[in-house]
Amino acid sequence: MHILAGQGNPGAKYAGNRHNIGFMAIDRIAADYNFGPWKSRFQSQTAEGTIKTSSGPVKLLLLKPQTFYNETGRAAGEAARFYKLGPEDVTVFHDEIDLAPGRVRIKRGGGHSGNNGVRSMLSHLSPEVRRVRMGVGHPGDKSLVMPYVLSDFAKAEKDWLDALLDACSRALPLMFEEDEGRYQTEVMRLAPAPKHDPKQAG
Repeated sequence: MHILAGQGNPGAKYAGNRHNIGFMAIDRIAADYNFGPWKSRFQSQTAEGTIKTSSGPVKLLLLKPQTFYNETGRAAGEAARFYKLGPEDVTVFHDEIDLAPGRVRIKRGGGHSGNNGVRSMLSHLSPEVRRVRMGVGHPGDKSLVMPYVLSDFAKAEKDWLDALLDACSRALPLMFEEDEGRYQTEVMRLAPAPKHDPKQAG
């Protein structure tokens, strides 16, 4: 069993927020691989399924914590303890303001860079959990970060967002190969980040 946890806030009013790109990635994976049905467990919405990889089938638990963003680690930690999983068995998808829109980086270890949801995950699990950092850009001023991540993606961002979510799902089997870096490489091949306009934030 491997847990794929998205970060986001529950409820329709947050569904299109930049902060919810982690939930969006989990929803896309659930749809593409016919997971389900969704059930309420571990303070989360969960779905189970199996994907095929070159080294055999991998059973996955998809997790959308309903604790609100800053406490997502409580839910993920509860699920990991139930299945007796270590940090190597958990992957977290989350928004990353320090990456330009559409860029993706896989990371293990390191700090939370002020992201309270990541802080919660690292606290309740381990700094060594795998993180898929999904770039949403920066508003340009620290005081604007909270309203920025709690606002919806703009219509102009829809193309790169849809391409990124599709790529994160399609490349998923590669995440469980020997070299996880292949997953990051394939995501960026399938969904090249949009050319950055220096006049725009992020």
